[in-house]
Amino acid sequence: MMAEETTPETQENATDTPVAETAESRETVLEAEVNDLKDKMLRTLAEMENLRRRTEREVADARQYAVANFARDMLTVSDNLRRAIDAVPQELRESGDAATKALVEGVEVTERGLEQTLSKFGVRKIESKGVKFDPAFHQAMFEVETTEAAPGTVVQEVQVGYVIGERVLRPSFVGVAKAPKAP
Repeated sequence: MMAEETTPETQENATDTPVAETAESRETVLEAEVNDLKDKMLRTLAEMENLRRRTEREVADARQYAVANFARDMLTVSDNLRRAIDAVPQELRESGDAATKALVEGVEVTERGLEQTLSKFGVRKIESKGVKFDPAFHQAMFEVETTEAAPGTVVQEVQVGYVIGERVLRPSFVGVAKAPKAP
């Protein structure tokens, strides 16, 4: 029997096929790896962007609502200033002596200054009278039988409510209209 002779041509052909297959499979593996890494990078970038946005939102909320407890306490001061003004009868304000007029005017100026300061920090009054009762902003204290307003409408405000941003600091204490009983 004769042994097969290997010539340079047959040797080259024998090694080309595995090298070509190995190069192609290596290229496929590398492409898959690159695609996987691109996907991971895009997900990481998206996650970082979401984290940045969430952090910005939390910082903005912290700034806006950081004064909420202080503002809530200051509402008591505002209420007391309003009570002091309301305690002075209108005729005494108009015909009273200069000291009484100056005192009332000073308390009114102080109340306006406090309201401006609260407003600067995003604290604002809840408009209640004449609007539909909303349990998110109002606390019903009593019902009023009336034909002058639709049932469920706020007809009287006992205590002013306030919000800071979109959060309720204190609901308005209100009287709500209801239909009169049939005779």
